Amino acid sequence: MEFDRTTPPPSGDASTRERVARSILENGPSTAAQLAQRLELTPAAVRRHLDHLLAEGVVEARDQKVYGHRGRGRPAKVFAVTDEGRRHFAQSYDDLAAQALRFLHATGGDAAVREFAEHRATFIEKDYADVLARDPGLSPAEALARVFTREGYAANVRTLPGGVAVDQLCQQHCPVSHVAHEFPQLCEAETQAIGRVVGTHVQRLATIAHGDGVCTTSIPKKKEG
Repeated sequence: MEFDRTTPPPSGDASTRERVARSILENGPSTAAQLAQRLELTPAAVRRHLDHLLAEGVVEARDQKVYGHRGRGRPAKVFAVTDEGRRHFAQSYDDLAAQALRFLHATGGDAAVREFAEHRATFIEKDYADVLARDPGLSPAEALARVFTREGYAANVRTLPGGVAVDQLCQQHCPVSHVAHEFPQLCEAETQAIGRVVGTHVQRLATIAHGDGVCTTSIPKKKEG
């Protein structure tokens, strides 16, 4: 089952399964009910497609995290895209990129890899300024979500309950996750660039490259006034 956008879309059930998988990728771990509402499908149809995706190893079921007061009964299962599923989403150049970085490391050492990672992350500062110029009312996290989505990260913002003074920038997909697993300098350079554009310390809480389902960065909210 391939999801590369360069190939014609499949038809029938395969096409719907692709929509289900892509919706999870772009919106993060989702329940069957959320998918049914988002895609305007019946719950029975969603469960049938999820069964196929589970069998193919494209998605996995997890216990849903509950914030705040937990009601009666067990929380609904959420479905997340697996590493195998992510490989279907246009990551065909991973091996080439890893080989290139290994060569760079062998010939130039850690400093050369860091320099490359920092150069790659320059899109964050450039595009952040552009996004805010177009829509100055955005919060720092919202502007960054647009920046990363442009680059294929399927990013969004999670606002924590209880008046917590931080937002979480969530990247549901990482185009370089498999390479970053071997070369964490890529993630470090992104985090440093995020801190520079928002003008304060930010904290990377989780990364897809190290086995988490979502790359999550904690970003302080702008103070009013």
